[in-house]
Amino acid sequence: MTARRILITGLSSQLGGRLAQALERQAEVETIIGVDSEDPRHEFARTEFVRVAVERRPLRRIIRAAQIDTVLDTRLLADALSAPIATIEAVNVDATAELLAACTGPESPVRTVIFKSSAAYYGCEPGDAAFLSEDMARSHAPRSELERSIVAAEDAVRDFAARHPHCRVAVMRVAQEIGGEGPSSLLALLSLPVVPGVLGFDPRLQVIHAEDIVGALTHAASADLDGVYNAAGDGVLVLSEAASLLGKTLLPVLPPWGTGFAAAQLRRLGLRVPVELVRQLRYGRGLDNRRLKASGYRYRYTSREALIRLRAQQRLRPLLGSGAESYRYEPDLEEFLRWSPSVLTVRERRDAGEGDPPGAGPSGNRDGAGGGFDALGVGELIDLIPSLEPEALRALHRYETEHQQRAAVLDALERSLARKG
Repeated sequence: MTARRILITGLSSQLGGRLAQALERQAEVETIIGVDSEDPRHEFARTEFVRVAVERRPLRRIIRAAQIDTVLDTRLLADALSAPIATIEAVNVDATAELLAACTGPESPVRTVIFKSSAAYYGCEPGDAAFLSEDMARSHAPRSELERSIVAAEDAVRDFAARHPHCRVAVMRVAQEIGGEGPSSLLALLSLPVVPGVLGFDPRLQVIHAEDIVGALTHAASADLDGVYNAAGDGVLVLSEAASLLGKTLLPVLPPWGTGFAAAQLRRLGLRVPVELVRQLRYGRGLDNRRLKASGYRYRYTSREALIRLRAQQRLRPLLGSGAESYRYEPDLEEFLRWSPSVLTVRERRDAGEGDPPGAGPSGNRDGAGGGFDALGVGELIDLIPSLEPEALRALHRYETEHQQRAAVLDALERSLARKG
């Protein structure tokens, strides 16, 4: 592993924060610096946060001052619901160009660039292969502003790689995410009581769990990957099968002609659906993920398992609440906790007999809110526990202690708390 001093862009996002926490657990990594224009939403042990706009001059100063050898760019927006199209273009095209420019120059210490891209790069076309491989070019020109911005971002990264042969450049084309917290048109569709489909079509669906996105990007840094890699869970489902796994029914009510017309029908139901998703509801998409597996990465979840976990998480939400107030970044407090000689280390606190901090835990619990939690089997619940944040783990530990007191569940909760505490 050559990644010792790492810069992460988009630290305030769910992906950026979880990625920094994963890298903190790797002893080989000496320095982690995260940049973003907004405060982080995760608590870090040794990641340093710098609030900067995405411009080459401040980024170049950070890269050279900290002697960054690896840059992990997590910011690409791949869903039209995530932001207005002008913002998407600014992030995907302009910000990518600014970051790559900050990595150039004779004095640049950067030797690895890892760029999180999207499977939306391929688009969705009726004549596409059943499994799209990294060496396949798009069969058609981009059909939307979102697709054009993703293609333009990858073109910029490809040009950078050609002009800097001394750098390893890895592009990770990530399938649609399941299990994250960001806005997602697919999750919005799958959250409806009945999943609408296109008449006469039952398209292929391949997803990736949020934990595997973090795992794939961490692996790209630790394994010194170079080139393009598809990141998608094993197994391709059809939409009706995905709906069934979530306990729902597929209702093919959308007309099979006119992408814009079908999107308009969904808007009448109160659901904003980008044209990219409507095309996917007709033609589907599957990714060949063998190259990433051949590099040594092992997925934690298949597409089917990711959807099963999504259903379990949906059943836990009444107990956990929104969790919106679980963590708030306070610059002065972070500065004190990081640098003050008065703050005891973890080992000193343990020696003093201090337990886990009480933590307020997620708010919004209601009477009867544990119904979904109680309904989960022990094995199903133990499988879900490692993906939860510390605040949620503490809330579930309190609930389990006060109610069912299942030893195996409490043991799993306590082991996860010990690892993440």
